[in-house]
Amino acid sequence: MRNTIACLVIGTLVSFLFNFYLTDNSQVGLALYNGFAFGLGWAMAYFVDRPTWPLAKKLGLSLVGIVVLVSLGFVFFNFEIAVPSVIKFSTVFVAYYLIASFKSSKSLRN
Repeated sequence: MRNTIACLVIGTLVSFLFNFYLTDNSQVGLALYNGFAFGLGWAMAYFVDRPTWPLAKKLGLSLVGIVVLVSLGFVFFNFEIAVPSVIKFSTVFVAYYLIASFKSSKSLRN
């Protein structure tokens, strides 16, 4: 769990700094939200990367992450901002498993 939280914090921080300094830096909240979408995607992918868990459990937990992300997007922003964050979350989630697929263990934890 500690590594999952570290993935969340580091992913959020790196993506926030990237979004804030290399894009329009007038909206700090939006850059932080997009950074959180990236960090949450990476942390959720790391958390569910367990060979003993069934696929349904992994997909269910990733759906919980998407619901949390969309809920935060609707509360603090609008529909046009919430949906692209889900795309970012999903892209990072799939990228994690694409990278893991090149390992013989099919997991980045091992």
